[in-house]
Amino acid sequence: MTKIRSFIPRIITFAGAALFAVMSPITSYASTHEHGYTYNYDFWEDVQDSPDFYSPSKVFTSVDLGLETPLFNPQGLTVVGDKMYITDSGNNRIIELEIDDVESLTVTRIIDEVNGAEPSTFSNPTDVAVSEDGNFFVADQGNNRVIKFDNDQNYLMTFVKPTDSALDAQLTFQPKKLVVDTAERVYCIATGINKGLCKYEPDGVFSGFVGATPASYDFIDYIWKKFASQEQRAQMEAFVPTEYDNIVMDYEGFIYAVTSAASEEDLDNGTADAVRKINLLGNDILVRNGNYPVFGDLYWGTGAGHSGPSLFSDVCVFENDIYVCLDRNRGRLFGYDDQGRLVFAFGGNGNMDGYFRNPIGVAACGHNMFVLDSLDCAITAFKPTEFGNLVYQAIEQFDEGNYDLSGQTWQEVMNMNGNYDLAYIGIGRSLLRQEKYHEAMQYFELKYDDENYSKAFKQYRKEWVEENIVIILVVILAAFFIPMGIGRYKKIKHDIDTADIF
Repeated sequence: MTKIRSFIPRIITFAGAALFAVMSPITSYASTHEHGYTYNYDFWEDVQDSPDFYSPSKVFTSVDLGLETPLFNPQGLTVVGDKMYITDSGNNRIIELEIDDVESLTVTRIIDEVNGAEPSTFSNPTDVAVSEDGNFFVADQGNNRVIKFDNDQNYLMTFVKPTDSALDAQLTFQPKKLVVDTAERVYCIATGINKGLCKYEPDGVFSGFVGATPASYDFIDYIWKKFASQEQRAQMEAFVPTEYDNIVMDYEGFIYAVTSAASEEDLDNGTADAVRKINLLGNDILVRNGNYPVFGDLYWGTGAGHSGPSLFSDVCVFENDIYVCLDRNRGRLFGYDDQGRLVFAFGGNGNMDGYFRNPIGVAACGHNMFVLDSLDCAITAFKPTEFGNLVYQAIEQFDEGNYDLSGQTWQEVMNMNGNYDLAYIGIGRSLLRQEKYHEAMQYFELKYDDENYSKAFKQYRKEWVEENIVIILVVILAAFFIPMGIGRYKKIKHDIDTADIF
């Protein structure tokens, strides 16, 4: 967790920041909001205050939604297009809402039974997914099934316990979270199954487990198990993969999975897989090019009765590849870009707007976010601030190939927050794509971005060689022929000086 920190690099960093403060009209270095609670980490892993990235727009309670029966222990939140679905587990129902605006949600129907199913009602449902064809898939935990039905609530199919010899025959199938791909294949997290996600084909046939987390173990314990007796092995901790807490499928069909089961030791040494991006083969392809691992807070206090690392309970993904992880331990949201760099962090535990008591689900609609609190039985709607919109705009302009505009937008971001590392890196990347390699190197050097600096330096070196090839050849030829000429001259002069005179 700690890095070697020297005094000289800090002086260089301060001097570089001061230089850019003179070169650019930076008007603010921290949050301009009186009650701002957004922050980030710099290269040195120091906490840096930031203008708020999101602001709470409205908190929806059961009264605001017009529900006759109040929400009770809701466990799931799903957004599909302009529809929102709340899995109201305590009342055994699914609530469908229409998102008119970030500040307006309208209940369109309540789904509490399935026509033709046996049983027809839910029992402690924990999650819902909707396919592109409009079919519903519900993790009906109390009934030990995943049930599929159409938009008219007509029963279609049931997915039951996987048939696998490695599973305990006495294990009860308790689906917890699920996603569905475009072909209506189901990927499900089930309580007590740590082999990864249960995968079902569209016809309901179980086809195996995918995306299991690597089993972590202590090397000394591993050696000891080799020599221990059977009774001693039975008493020792087993080396098994950890279970996922939640999953979501992005617009490209990749599954993002989060787990809160990582140990503090794994988090401390940076080996924890708190977030994984799983492809169709079940491999983790999450890019981790940030200065620190993707697991939330770097420092863990013990205030307000909360201790230990961040515990991710859910994740959502935007179409610009920003993914946001929800920490149920301290009620915070952590946004990361496609390279694994922290974009923002905000939130906390409390009763005020924008704070939570037990956040359990997060979902995105455009750039807006909704967070479900299972203890308050409320949904908090967040919308980006001017600062947040500028960051998103810069990222999306770069993805669209508008590198010059992206660089200008990143400059606006820097004007609002001179301590925002991503602004420097963003400007450097835009300059790199515009083939302004030497200028890009300066920005990357300021924020110790070794990888991008190497890319810019490689291109700058190539460009410099091409521009100065004639001079280089002249110098090489001169270095070769001048010594030869001098030697030849000395030899001739020596021959003349030593020749016999008649």
